[in-house]
Amino acid sequence: MRVFKFGGASVKDAEGVKNVVHVLGETGHQDTILVISAMGKTTNAMEAIVNAYFEDKKTMLPSIDQVVTYHHDIMRDLFPNAGHPVYKKVKELMEEVKGFLIWNKSPNYNFVYDQVVGYGELLSTTIVSAYLEEVGIQNRWLDVREYIKTDNSYRDPKVDWERTQGNVGKINRGLLNVTQGFLGSDDNNFTVTLGREGSDYTAAILAFCLNADSVTIWKDVPGVLNADPRYFQETQLLHNISYREAIELAFYGASVIHPKTLQPLQRKEIPLHVKSFLDPKGAGTTVGKGVGISPKVPCYIVKKNQVLMKLSSLDFSFIVENNISAIFKLFHDHKMKVDLIQNSAISFSVCVDNTFGGLEALLKQLKRTFKVVHQENVSLYTVRHFDEHALERLQNGYDILLEQRGKETLQLVVK
Repeated sequence: MRVFKFGGASVKDAEGVKNVVHVLGETGHQDTILVISAMGKTTNAMEAIVNAYFEDKKTMLPSIDQVVTYHHDIMRDLFPNAGHPVYKKVKELMEEVKGFLIWNKSPNYNFVYDQVVGYGELLSTTIVSAYLEEVGIQNRWLDVREYIKTDNSYRDPKVDWERTQGNVGKINRGLLNVTQGFLGSDDNNFTVTLGREGSDYTAAILAFCLNADSVTIWKDVPGVLNADPRYFQETQLLHNISYREAIELAFYGASVIHPKTLQPLQRKEIPLHVKSFLDPKGAGTTVGKGVGISPKVPCYIVKKNQVLMKLSSLDFSFIVENNISAIFKLFHDHKMKVDLIQNSAISFSVCVDNTFGGLEALLKQLKRTFKVVHQENVSLYTVRHFDEHALERLQNGYDILLEQRGKETLQLVVK
């Protein structure tokens, strides 16, 4: 059994959907389950609908119409016959979105977010599954929410592995299966999203439960590169990476692999391949058991829009274990991901990711106990296997606010 994951870039338009068929033609599609993300930037567009619902309802319907138009443009290229059943299915899905926003009474942003944003994946898989049938590839469309069960921590849930294992074990392997990334459901069958870029995690969950032979993530790059080409001009393809090294890279923010993806794969030693959907026969990158990283070159990771905070005790007393535990409880309560820590006797510096918008409330609570200085919109650069050339490359042109070095890893917070 193989799990293939196609991201939003791979199905952003009709040509992308047709290319999925090409990839399956090159690789075969027996004993395969496809995990597909929302098309293009649809997740951003669905987020705009949620924001309009809470902030400016008069822009909500135009935001919905944009999503409908985008998908209809793709469908017109794939299904010239306007009477094709897929048009009705897509219309019904968008009517469900509108219906939810009408009857919903919950003021919980994260709950509403999960019920709305996940429709991007439902739309994309409905269209891809229909097109596969159109070109003669028989397949079964699965609603992944019936298989992956989680708690109700919306946007950041924990998987109920026992129930999920039982559900996934019922999947019929005889056909090509097509399902959504990013989604699960709670005990009340409300949709729960697995975090941005969570489709990779979906693929790993299904692979773990299916005892799959491999997972392949299809990207618009030739594999895992040692730096993001959006920010660095010179990049190198990494041919092999160990699970441990890949987990380190993902933890520090390497965007090519979702941080949670690797743990279930490592537990069963299921290899992960990262390959280009533009070159299906290319070697790509393999993540598995074995050598740390090959070739061994500096790996650059950048996280934008971070927040750097420096906490000092008001009475010059030491910041010790009880202070630190209280601080981290607040980070947890406000869903702030901590990316870097540095402390001295009377101060504590931390770089955090304000993904869930909890910064203002967090600062209010911290200032009751500590002197707090914070700086927003900073960037965190992490270099694994750094050398002096790597350090020089980053030091030029940046105002370095904080530096931290370990044996293998260099981190710089810059403005």
